[in-house]
Amino acid sequence: MIQESSVLEFKRDYTSDINKTVIAFANTNGGTICVGIEDSGVVVGVSDVDNTMLKISNSIRDTIKPDVTLFVEYQQERVNNSVIIKIIVQKGTSCPYYLASKGIRPEGVYLRQGVSTVPATETAILKMIKETDGEKYEDIRSLNQELTFIEAKKEFEAQNVSFGNSEQKTLGLMTIDGIYTNLGLLLSDQCVHTIKLAVFEGTAKAVFKDRREFSGSLLKQLQDAFDFIDRYNRNNSSVEGLRRIDNRDYPVEAVREALLNALVHRDYSFSDSTLVSIFDDRIEFTTIGGLVKGITFNDMMLGISVARNRKLANVFYRLTLIEAYGTGMPKIIRNYENFGIRPEIETTDNAFKITLPNTNEASSTIFLSENEAIVMKLFTEKEFIVRKDVENVLDISQTMAIRVLKKLIEHDKIKAIGQGKSIKYMREA
Repeated sequence: MIQESSVLEFKRDYTSDINKTVIAFANTNGGTICVGIEDSGVVVGVSDVDNTMLKISNSIRDTIKPDVTLFVEYQQERVNNSVIIKIIVQKGTSCPYYLASKGIRPEGVYLRQGVSTVPATETAILKMIKETDGEKYEDIRSLNQELTFIEAKKEFEAQNVSFGNSEQKTLGLMTIDGIYTNLGLLLSDQCVHTIKLAVFEGTAKAVFKDRREFSGSLLKQLQDAFDFIDRYNRNNSSVEGLRRIDNRDYPVEAVREALLNALVHRDYSFSDSTLVSIFDDRIEFTTIGGLVKGITFNDMMLGISVARNRKLANVFYRLTLIEAYGTGMPKIIRNYENFGIRPEIETTDNAFKITLPNTNEASSTIFLSENEAIVMKLFTEKEFIVRKDVENVLDISQTMAIRVLKKLIEHDKIKAIGQGKSIKYMREA
């Protein structure tokens, strides 16, 4: 007698649980469901074959996402003077398949384990999504399919850009099957990523003056964060002859570009927030995700850009928030050309930080980044330091250490003594 297995299941009658088994087979290695056979293998048959087959096919079509019907075949077979229905399921190409009413969650996604149909773990679900959709975060299907776009629609309407289903599919917010991607999640009101902003007293991360955390659609976060920063971007006035000269602490365009860069180029596969820290002498924008593989620091400064989130960047371009790839960083630098100071840009394998110096503070003092200040503290303990000291205290690469030391030399804070491997650095008198 034939028995149930990892690729064979018996059902005495049609019930909605058949959909779970179809999902399990489509997500695993395929299989066959025989309707009209007891679990024990005894054939009882199906009384109304045509009506039952219609119910099964309609249910599978209407309750399972993505569309699995191309991978399902129905057959009638006579066994011992009874008719059974065979539902033959192939492994699908758009795993994970799931119950539309439950979503891409363990209670909606099923796998086959031996003779059992079991809920998939979240780890297994994520593995299937990556195997099907690839590694690019914005292209992967969102685990949350209950998304709304109230804020995004406002922004699209303000720019006279259509935001219907066809446009969402074209932009990449949803697949051709109508399933939301992570790009859709980022622009939705349910976006799980946030921007954390903090205002500190003085120049160190010691005493908080104010703090906020903005959530929701990235388009709303962008506006909320910009408005918050603008409240602390003070205006300093001076008089030259008959004219009054107003100068903001930070060039507004530089703030805008730094904030856009933080949102468009961060690595959203990590859950940590984008951080904006406001001090008396600087603003720091810190994001998860270093430079995109293949792009160097010098490439970036020349305006060469490879977007980590190309489709997100395209949305921002369509909404006229960015002009073109690679223009942001040169634009930030240009905004500081008349102040005799430059923004500080630091990168590691997993993080990116832009520091905008306060132009009004810098008129009387030389701006030092947080890393540069830490290095200068080494001279309270040592008369000389070497590059390795900088690497250790900052936990950075040799290249980054050389860059920090070069900046301090440019600031006339330190000087180099010797050459090659024996080079040392001492504080300028």
